[in-house]
Amino acid sequence: MVNMQNQQKVVKTLVIIGGGFGGVNLALQLKNDPEFNIILVDKNNYNFFPPLIYQVATGFLENSNISYPFRKLFRKYSNIRFRLGELLKVDPAKQTIQLNNGELSYDCLVFATGAETNYFGMENIRRHAIPMKNVNDALVMRNTLLKRIELATITDDMAEKRKLLTIVVAGGGPTGVEVSGMLADLRVHSFPKDYPELKGTGAEIYLVDGGEHLLAPMSSASQNDTYDALKKMGVIIKLKTQVRDFSDDKVVLSTGEIIETKNLIWAAGVTAVAFEGIPATSFGKSRRMLADPYNKVIGLENIYAIGDTSMQTHDPVYPNGHPQLAQVSIQQAKLLAANLKALVRGTALKPFHYKDLGTMAIIGRNKAVADLPHNIHFKGFIAWFIWLFIHLISLINYRNRIKTLYNWTVAYLNKDQSLRFIVRPGPDDKS
Repeated sequence: MVNMQNQQKVVKTLVIIGGGFGGVNLALQLKNDPEFNIILVDKNNYNFFPPLIYQVATGFLENSNISYPFRKLFRKYSNIRFRLGELLKVDPAKQTIQLNNGELSYDCLVFATGAETNYFGMENIRRHAIPMKNVNDALVMRNTLLKRIELATITDDMAEKRKLLTIVVAGGGPTGVEVSGMLADLRVHSFPKDYPELKGTGAEIYLVDGGEHLLAPMSSASQNDTYDALKKMGVIIKLKTQVRDFSDDKVVLSTGEIIETKNLIWAAGVTAVAFEGIPATSFGKSRRMLADPYNKVIGLENIYAIGDTSMQTHDPVYPNGHPQLAQVSIQQAKLLAANLKALVRGTALKPFHYKDLGTMAIIGRNKAVADLPHNIHFKGFIAWFIWLFIHLISLINYRNRIKTLYNWTVAYLNKDQSLRFIVRPGPDDKS
């Protein structure tokens, strides 16, 4: 513990960049606190729940089920304001930030900017693959896949039909596994009823990952259970294999194999966002900001980082930084709020120590894996029910929980969902 009684700077204006798990929880922890004037900045005017993005993309949930407007969320708190804008530059000496639509001054600046899709410098993949990181990505994926399925129904060329229907998912983490499982379920329960003319086309779902196992951070039991479940669902799994290129309707693998398809879903990695004004010495691996045990960015004053954009190496259990999970962001936000209060009042700060509450991944209907503390492992229906419950209560308000529960109930009872709409087609579509 560190005593900061000699600290003279009093935090008054707190600017939070990013309205994800970390940013929202930090703001709400300090709600109606007269010692803080909070401005939350985000390029979207809504908060959304990333773990359920893939269900929007596959038509099992509406985007409104997992989203909620910031201004309505904060309207009853006198000290929290929302600013729509995108951060362009930071001036640590003047304690100002430049947005795309103006300038803000701060006493304390917190980066909670999350991460963005990492294409590892592969330009063809960046241009042609379908990312899975935000609500817009989910809508683009839904539009693109549905439009290509519709095109396949009127295409006479069988080779072209298979290209339109074959899907390659790159990345064997939770997102890749969940997307693959959901698509496999749709292929069995929904598409034969919606598209009877596509029977027998021979389209496949591939899941490609460079590691030796799926769900690398999870237990070997979860990895094996997931592999076996996806194989039984008809997903073709290729491990120790990387996607090297994607052009001319061909996915090129590191093994030399070529898969002919128009659909590459990219869930193979993320990287933090770097901002002008933050020195290069303050960034670590994957552009994550190097932070001390109190989440203060090393080498800078009055600037903090939490969540996916933060890298703390003080914890011997996580010498390469904490996992980029929602619980890390939430726990860091809550502790930082307490430490900012302590900083203002001249009391002791507490260092961050992550409490692992477990990791889960859903595979398909009645299929999931869960690793809980004390080496407790669940699979199948029990893990699936735990996953549903945890994600339901984690949604930001009761409206979202009720609507999501309703849609899940309909989907479970009917083995189908009626939300496969082609909406907002435009220049962002990959088709």
